[in-house]
Amino acid sequence: MKPVSHLQQTIWKSLIILLGNALYSLTVVLFLVPSGLITGGATGIALAVNRVSGLPVSGVLFVINMTMLALGWAVLGRAFALNTLASSLLSPAFIGLWEYLLAGRILTDDILLCTIFAGLGIGSSLGMVIRAGASTGGMDIPPLVLQKWFRLPVSATMMLMDLVILMSQAMSSPMEKILYGVVMVIVYTIVLDKVLMLGESRTEVKIISPKADEIRTVILEQLDRGVTELHGAGGYTHEPSTVLLSIVSNRELPRLEKLVHSIDPACFLIISHVTEVRGRGFSISKDYQ
Repeated sequence: MKPVSHLQQTIWKSLIILLGNALYSLTVVLFLVPSGLITGGATGIALAVNRVSGLPVSGVLFVINMTMLALGWAVLGRAFALNTLASSLLSPAFIGLWEYLLAGRILTDDILLCTIFAGLGIGSSLGMVIRAGASTGGMDIPPLVLQKWFRLPVSATMMLMDLVILMSQAMSSPMEKILYGVVMVIVYTIVLDKVLMLGESRTEVKIISPKADEIRTVILEQLDRGVTELHGAGGYTHEPSTVLLSIVSNRELPRLEKLVHSIDPACFLIISHVTEVRGRGFSISKDYQ
């Protein structure tokens, strides 16, 4: 497999960040603004100001993001600010673009559909941006500043700020929309978690068998997967035994089980799911020698 160059990685990540912000902004314009759902963060503030004053969401979000970016640059440094610059600019720009192109078009009046698709869109888009190594900026910055100044825990201050933003919107929103907003947060949290883990999960297999040499050869030659030999002993008999450790994809697991059981139907097979694997053959290209 030909290794991916640094330039190719940078281009690919930039495209992911671009698409992620485009999807996030489209979700805001199509589902959040028409439905009146409440949400946290800088977008929540922009939506609240829009409902009260009629000012465009894109303009308000741009002012908030630039203010927070300047704060981050002053307190947290240039490197941090550059990492958040992309989303700070792209998100309000795309919202303005979608507002212009869609011109107030409403896709659906069904608040349940808006809730579900808003959760799917926000979770997917944030997952894309975070996986590409970028920060979402906005109201993520003040908790980091407070942590540096006063050693306050980031998670606690972020939750408190989101709670204040949600409460400010809740005071002028019907209870039904508040409850739908809670459902939306649950949906996008679940989707975000799934997107962050997408394509990274693998299966760890431990095999204990007197025919370890045959099984090791089959895994290496027929599955083209690495094998590590661990040396142990039976807890009851104290007889030495070889434990084979291998990491395979979820799709390769059924074939591995079939191959192993064809050699030793009575072997011990211990299967565990791991969330991420880094190293040659997974995050690094294989090196055949």
